[in-house]
Amino acid sequence: MEYIIIALSSLSLLISVIVLVSVLRQGSRLSGPAERMERRLLDAMARDGLAQEQKLEQIRQTTERRLEAMRGVVEEKLQKTLDTRISQSFSLVNERLEQVYKGLGEMQALAVGVGDLKKVLSNVKTRGILGEVQLGAILEEILSPEQYETNVTTTPGSRLAVEYAIKMPGGDGGPVWLPIDSKFPADRYAALCDAYDKGDPAAIEAAAQMLRTSLRQSAKDIRDKYIQPPHTTEFGVLFLPFEGLYAEAVRRGMVEELQRDFRISIAGPATMGALLNSFQMGFRTLAIQKRSGEVWALLGQVKGEFSKFADVLDKTKKRLEQAGDELDTLVGTRTRSIIRSLKDVETDDNTHMLT
Repeated sequence: MEYIIIALSSLSLLISVIVLVSVLRQGSRLSGPAERMERRLLDAMARDGLAQEQKLEQIRQTTERRLEAMRGVVEEKLQKTLDTRISQSFSLVNERLEQVYKGLGEMQALAVGVGDLKKVLSNVKTRGILGEVQLGAILEEILSPEQYETNVTTTPGSRLAVEYAIKMPGGDGGPVWLPIDSKFPADRYAALCDAYDKGDPAAIEAAAQMLRTSLRQSAKDIRDKYIQPPHTTEFGVLFLPFEGLYAEAVRRGMVEELQRDFRISIAGPATMGALLNSFQMGFRTLAIQKRSGEVWALLGQVKGEFSKFADVLDKTKKRLEQAGDELDTLVGTRTRSIIRSLKDVETDDNTHMLT
């Protein structure tokens, strides 16, 4: 602002001098005094210009000092802010890196677990154990221990034992076994999943056919090894431990096929739970019917005893009435006899006193 004011004042002074000089030079008769005046004006203008330049220099130096001080303050604040932001950024980056390292550790642990699971599922025996454990957990959760047994020989004279068998009520009072066996054709199912991922119709159909063959063979084994009426039910249950495998069997129409050809019902984890719940309701209904029969028998016994009790009460009543009559007779006769005796005693006393 000061620069602008000084520049405007210098400009106005310069314009005034130029106008005055022009006027003096245009005069027809320029005298000596006029020339001296012109020189004085020029000298004054030069001196004023020098003073203005000195002021401008002072203002420039002052401005530079102020700008330098302001630049120092700004740089200090900027440096402080930059350090703070950089520290915060580094802290945030460190936290994110720690989370990434932690996630990598968890992923490595998960990878190890997946590898272990893959090893388990790659072994036929361990696959069977996995399905057996899952089936046992479902049975234990829904049924009571006396309603099923493990490793049961359902066929007389056979050494083959089914994994689990449910005790169904028999006509002669003994149990009728319902065999339940767990099967897990993991390699066939994995091949079918790979074929689905590749989108190859021919590979899908071939893998589905292999899975169907495996399930049919499992159902045939259950029928031939564990089903023998009247010791067992006329049907058995094939448990598939994964819902995806069960859904694939349902989609391929294996439920009706196995039931029709081998009298074997297939069930997944959810279907097995529903099936066991229905059995549990049937067990409760049978228990209620059994208890109802026992209650009716007990009521019949109570009825007979109550008839006998009524006869005894009637006899007791008659005896009580007879005893009452005898007591009345005894009380009346003896009372009159005692009263007569007392009257005789009183008469004798009065006679003796008069004498």
